[in-house]
Amino acid sequence: MIYQRSSQLFAEAEKVIPGGVNSPVRAFKGVGGTPLFAKSAKGAYLYDEDDNRLIDYINSWGPMILGHAYQPVVDAVIEKAQKGTSFGMPTELETKIAKLAISMVPNIDKIRFVNSGTEACMSAIRLARGYTKRDKIIKFSGCYHGHSDSFLIAAGSGLSTFGVPNSPGVTQGTAKDTLLANYNDIENVKALFEANKNEIAAIIIEPVAGNMGCVPPKEGFLQSLREVCDANGALLIFDEVMTGFRLAKGGAQELYGVTADIACFGKVIGGGLPVGAFAARNEIMNYLAPLGPVYQAGTLSGNPLAMAAGLAMLEALNNDADIFKRLEEKTLYLHKGIDKVLRDNNIVFTINRVGSMISVHFDANPVVDFQTAKNGDNDTFKKFFHGLLNEGVYIAPSAYETWFITDALTYEDLDFTVKAIDKVAKTL
Repeated sequence: MIYQRSSQLFAEAEKVIPGGVNSPVRAFKGVGGTPLFAKSAKGAYLYDEDDNRLIDYINSWGPMILGHAYQPVVDAVIEKAQKGTSFGMPTELETKIAKLAISMVPNIDKIRFVNSGTEACMSAIRLARGYTKRDKIIKFSGCYHGHSDSFLIAAGSGLSTFGVPNSPGVTQGTAKDTLLANYNDIENVKALFEANKNEIAAIIIEPVAGNMGCVPPKEGFLQSLREVCDANGALLIFDEVMTGFRLAKGGAQELYGVTADIACFGKVIGGGLPVGAFAARNEIMNYLAPLGPVYQAGTLSGNPLAMAAGLAMLEALNNDADIFKRLEEKTLYLHKGIDKVLRDNNIVFTINRVGSMISVHFDANPVVDFQTAKNGDNDTFKKFFHGLLNEGVYIAPSAYETWFITDALTYEDLDFTVKAIDKVAKTL
């Protein structure tokens, strides 16, 4: 494929934007080469500035669960924009989407809308600390909860792509209150509670990790976290920025039958516009300003364009009884196809999948945590990524990211993808 226009645009961007991008993983540092610049997208397809058409498995890193430029969302945004783009005042729309979200997700009574997943997780941690009157939190190596200081301790995703375990600018004082645990290792979590009695406010976790590739929780792991939190007076926070409204109407809480004390949302809940949210039962949410002492605010929180897009998206998902079944079936079909062609070509690999999240790891051993995710052959992944790109298939430019399946993908698209993988596998 020709990437001349994208290369020119990247060279221009590097002069005025750090690294030429506004989010690091877009820079292709993990795979080499020059990033593509998007011009448009529709359904399952992305079109770059050189007019290449690509089958898209990033889908804006998750929000486009029904495909790009989904017409009800587009119509809702246009209609709302014509009436004003921001007011800094309450709108009826915020209450409508709040009611709908609460009806779809178990164990929440109130929800606060913010502007990003980072902001949602950051605010959830502050609320948990204020509610419990404790300072320390537990997070898991390889789980990414945004770029707030508390979370940039052995985070996954872009940080791993660059081989940077921590970020300069995060103070030792902040770092000391973030305790690291190994994903899927309940004994490690119990040991942290034992060593920090009555000091831990909360555990925060991606119930299905998506920032070290797709890594599912082991059977019983989430339930064990629930029990440990209950036994120690700590809160359990599910970061459902990726999994919320994607794995099921009620997200991972519904899928695994485990209730969180606070749930964080983003991506799908905004229909592709910048939105985050955090939610909990009344006694916790009532600790939040203006009802309680824990402060959180945002000038553009509840922005009418984002609320319109999110409401249209959630209504579409809520009214489609078969949507999550279709997504899972398509993802399973792709899984089986990839598995066959990689085996036929004698490639060493492991595939992880939950619902409409899937990832290919170039290692024969099970990928169950950050350490095992790092054992994958990244040189093979780089060749795999660029090979698929040349065949018209766009996956995440990092071995540490899940793929997201959209309902706009047809089985013909999936067959095309499998054939492309077969062709690339013969070169690995």
